[in-house]
Amino acid sequence: MLWDQSLITKYNLSGPRYTSYPTAPQFDNAISKIALIDKMLVPNQGPISLYFHIPFCAHLCYYCACNKVVTKQYDKGAEYVELLEEEMRLRSLMIDQHRPVTQLHFGGGTPTFLSEQHLEQLFAAINQQFTLVQDGSQDYSIEIDPREITSSKMQLLVKNGINRISIGVQDFDQEVQLAIHRVQPIKMVSNLVEDARKLGISSINFDLIYGLPKQTIAGFKETLEKVIELNPDRISVFNYAHLPDRFRSQRRILDQDLPSPELKLNLLKLSIETLTEADYEYIGMDHFAKPNDSLKVAQEKGQLQRNFQGYTTHAETDLIAFGVSAISHLKGVYIQNHTDLSLYQNSIENGQLAIMKGYISHQDDRIRHQVIMTLISQFELRSESIEKAFSIQFDQYFSQELEQLEQLEKDGIVEIDHLKEHTHIRVTERGRLLIRCVCMVFDQYLDSAIKYSKVI
Repeated sequence: MLWDQSLITKYNLSGPRYTSYPTAPQFDNAISKIALIDKMLVPNQGPISLYFHIPFCAHLCYYCACNKVVTKQYDKGAEYVELLEEEMRLRSLMIDQHRPVTQLHFGGGTPTFLSEQHLEQLFAAINQQFTLVQDGSQDYSIEIDPREITSSKMQLLVKNGINRISIGVQDFDQEVQLAIHRVQPIKMVSNLVEDARKLGISSINFDLIYGLPKQTIAGFKETLEKVIELNPDRISVFNYAHLPDRFRSQRRILDQDLPSPELKLNLLKLSIETLTEADYEYIGMDHFAKPNDSLKVAQEKGQLQRNFQGYTTHAETDLIAFGVSAISHLKGVYIQNHTDLSLYQNSIENGQLAIMKGYISHQDDRIRHQVIMTLISQFELRSESIEKAFSIQFDQYFSQELEQLEQLEKDGIVEIDHLKEHTHIRVTERGRLLIRCVCMVFDQYLDSAIKYSKVI
């Protein structure tokens, strides 16, 4: 039983989402850019992942907290693609072009804001600088706004190797869509799904959000039923974090239209019960997948990992990211581009990498990174794997953390077995929704002054 109301009431705290460790608040804009570039120059082998951030959106969604530029001027895409081309050229001088690109993701913003011509231009530039694979083993994905896609654009994406898509659904209830300024009839989404499947897209993900204005149990139940009928391979159910002080667009959402904290939790409970009854497996955090999906298979094999794209089977690869605000991760080194488009543009046009800030992990960071990412992906940790990788005595190294876990163990969130020589930490089924609370025990940088989202 995943849902335990008493535990959720007690532990529904605020905390990081752990798409990285250390998390983004630790990235330092005073760090030496030369030191970061020096780390990029270390010769690495093996496959790589590429990420491209396309910031433009033709429509303003009031709930959105992404780095975006809202504009109807589609010709801005041409200038931006040229910037990406130049950034790729600068980065390619530091990367072995023969390393295969096993994962490729386009996020935003709205990646499909780009015209077919500009998408073709971008794919041509990627192919020129890197080695894309199209033998069926690739994991190439793109986030799609159903309002910004055509059949011919979908054909172009598939022709260039895209085999996974993520569709922003949020909610099918028209009253909710009006309240968040994102009106897209269900027919628009179902047509997109049909087109994608005809073209051979192997995996379709739906993004849903609970906690939006005007949401009700009855309305969201209907949305979930329609989602199940459309049969996506993966479903992400995100918690809407209302932070109008940080995100100006959210000020257009009226406080009185938001569901109460109790209703918000009931929306999540409804989502979990409805999706698991429909044979979707709970992967962790916000993610559900079909039993035969690669995420679930990887989790069962102990190979599931987590990075800035969420749960993935490719987190062990170097992640090279391009575009405004994009974050690269290379062997414990994090490098984030300028979040301001004009600063990003100025850097690239001056022949410089658009580095805003970064972080170079030390040994303790690497150890804790491995512990946290293992727990958040696998829901269990065997200390011998950490001891072997880092030559430490786990129980001694984490003596304080193990003491803190004792309360979580008393509350039934984790089970800890102290074996002869090793320790086995296992998150219970009812503790899985609170996995971020378990990870927070091992986070030495937690700062109560930082506004994180609630763990539920």
